[in-house]
Amino acid sequence: MPSATEGTVEFKVPDLVEPCHTWYKTFGDLKDPSKIPLVIVHGGPGACHDYLLPLTDLSSAIPLVFYDQIGNGRSTHLPGKAGDETFWSVDLFKRELDNLISHLGLKEKPIDVYGHSWGGMLVAEWAATPSSANLRRLVISNSLASMDAWRIGITRLRKQLPDDVQEVLDRLEKKKDFDSPEYEAAVEVFYKRHLSLARPWPSEEVQAALSWFAKDATTYSTMYGPSELSITGSLRNWSCIPILSEIKVPTLLLNGTEDEAQDVAMYPFFEHIDKVRWVTLENAAHFSHVDQREKYMHHLMAFLDP
Repeated sequence: MPSATEGTVEFKVPDLVEPCHTWYKTFGDLKDPSKIPLVIVHGGPGACHDYLLPLTDLSSAIPLVFYDQIGNGRSTHLPGKAGDETFWSVDLFKRELDNLISHLGLKEKPIDVYGHSWGGMLVAEWAATPSSANLRRLVISNSLASMDAWRIGITRLRKQLPDDVQEVLDRLEKKKDFDSPEYEAAVEVFYKRHLSLARPWPSEEVQAALSWFAKDATTYSTMYGPSELSITGSLRNWSCIPILSEIKVPTLLLNGTEDEAQDVAMYPFFEHIDKVRWVTLENAAHFSHVDQREKYMHHLMAFLDP
């Protein structure tokens, strides 16, 4: 594996007196003119980069950039902003991504960008703006083009859960009792079917993401909601469908057959992006990069290989 470099970049946010800091880690030489770097944008919000480290399988051929978005991980935490839907906006994270790309000297050379789950939502919006002028290829993995479409898929999967599990979810959501062991156990049944199929449960990658949510739920709870099955945060009515036609670069879509990102949530990307390819992996859920690691990396490499 190529050598890794860690660092932080100052990120000034107008609403804050003190600047934030975005932590990042790179693998390989970003300045190698013969290679196109891949910037990797994690999900959550707040899941942090660790669960995507299997993508280092690509690092012998492709320089990689991982980072933790502000609000969690090794970047600046802002627990005082919990619940502030105006502050935690998609635009905030688009500006952070632009700031990181500029700091790393990647604004003037071609780059590829990968987004997983919430990261896919973020990069879809970013790729439709002039900021993405140097974008060569885009990967949207296990994601959604609108929250309405996501709800259709999630509701369908929820109705396939055992009756007793559905009863617990319904009863405790009405009480807003999202922290009880009974509710968490019911959500875990869903996770084992649709977050990751890797066993033993939880895999290292699943545990990494869930641990960051447990340590600081500021961004996840504010933007998504109190649980994966209760979408009440600022993204509750989000959609990027009206701007998808602005994405002009070749785009790869990835999801799994058992994914909580069901085909109904991914389809608008396929419908509205002009140069698009879509791969659905069998026997894979939301963490397809873990569940079907070898096949997943094969599809990524085939798409990104210059």
